[in-house]
Amino acid sequence: MNPPFDPQRGLVIVAAELWGASGSAVLRLALDTGATSTVVNVAMLVALGYDPALAPDRIQITTGSGVEFSPRVPLHKLAALGLERTAFSVLAHTLPPSAGVDGLLGLDFFREQVLTIDFRSGRVVVA
Repeated sequence: MNPPFDPQRGLVIVAAELWGASGSAVLRLALDTGATSTVVNVAMLVALGYDPALAPDRIQITTGSGVEFSPRVPLHKLAALGLERTAFSVLAHTLPPSAGVDGLLGLDFFREQVLTIDFRSGRVVVA
C-alpha cells in the first residue's frame, strides 16, 4: 500500500510499479482525477525497454500549454494501490523536471473500481 499523503499540501503521490523488457521500476505518479488517461514520462518508458516512437497509435491530448499528440504505449504490467493491470496502455509524454513526478495516474486505471480519496486521514483506498 501507499503511505498516507499530506492533505494540507501538494499533489497526492502514488507509488506505482511498471514492468518492461528491461525490468521493473517504482514510479512516483500523481493521482489525477482530471486526467482521463494515465501518462508516463517518456524517459521512464525508454529506461524500461519501451520505444514510444514505434507506437502505432497517437492520441490527441490537451495540456496546460496546448494540444499535442502522444504515443499510446501498451505496457506489460502496471501495479498501484493494490491493483494490477496487464496489457494496460499509457500515454508517453515528456514531463518537465520541475513536475517532481514520473507521470499521472488517470481515471482509466480506476475504471470499474471504487476510489476513495480521504482528505481527513490522508489515505487513498481502492475497492
